[in-house]
Amino acid sequence: MPDTAPPVLAPPVLLVREGAVTWIRLNRPGVLNALDEPTAAAFLDACRSVADEGGTGPTRVLVIAGNGRGFMAGGDVGRFNDDPAAAPAVAGAIIAHLHEALRVLDRLDVPVLASVHGPVAGAGMSLASAADLCIAADDAKFTMAYARIGATPDGSGSFHLPRLVGLRRAMELAMLSDVIDAAEALRIGLVNRVVPAASLAEETAKLAGRLAAGPTVAYAGVRHLMRQSFDRTLDQQLDAERDRFLATAATADFVEGVGAFIAKRRPDFTGR
Repeated sequence: MPDTAPPVLAPPVLLVREGAVTWIRLNRPGVLNALDEPTAAAFLDACRSVADEGGTGPTRVLVIAGNGRGFMAGGDVGRFNDDPAAAPAVAGAIIAHLHEALRVLDRLDVPVLASVHGPVAGAGMSLASAADLCIAADDAKFTMAYARIGATPDGSGSFHLPRLVGLRRAMELAMLSDVIDAAEALRIGLVNRVVPAASLAEETAKLAGRLAAGPTVAYAGVRHLMRQSFDRTLDQQLDAERDRFLATAATADFVEGVGAFIAKRRPDFTGR
């Protein structure tokens, strides 16, 4: 008899741990990793898995990347066309998972690195903007895209984009939804560096490895200080800086860093 078993579907998000570096890989390459509800839910689960380590697990840097020809083409717009009356409910379910994932990412105590290539659109551009650092292949193309379908940004795009590129440029990117290339993204501060597409995986691994070998307790302090600075007065920020510095001064990494500086050698940080 013929084999009638249904095909085994690949998970829409892969969580891969490679030593101290954890990768979350979007894995719907056939649709450029477009977000539907199962993908958004799987992304949230992956983020929670990293967060559940509670700073005591092996993860010292998190990388978010996409499999296939692009990082993410945004939401799965075809789902909205299936039943226009149900579009708000469909979108609401996707957004609920995505936004909770972004809240989880924001609270992490490890650096978050986005590694992007090909189309980086809609929620993909918002997600890339939410990372602490972003490395882009030279074939990356960025567009907010929301206005093209008569929608407003989600995925924290309206929060992070003005902080990266300024309010006027963010308004232009969101309203006109023009496509910009990697060189322009670098020029306006949307990404940190651009590398040849063929070298993206290698260069991402190098940067992730450098972060993972660093003083990750201090990195946690840096990311929280920077991210919260927009909501504080100068006096509040100065107090927060004092508290963070004194906390890191009590770590083994601080002792190692000072000792290495005095001895003129490379420090061996352990993230403790």
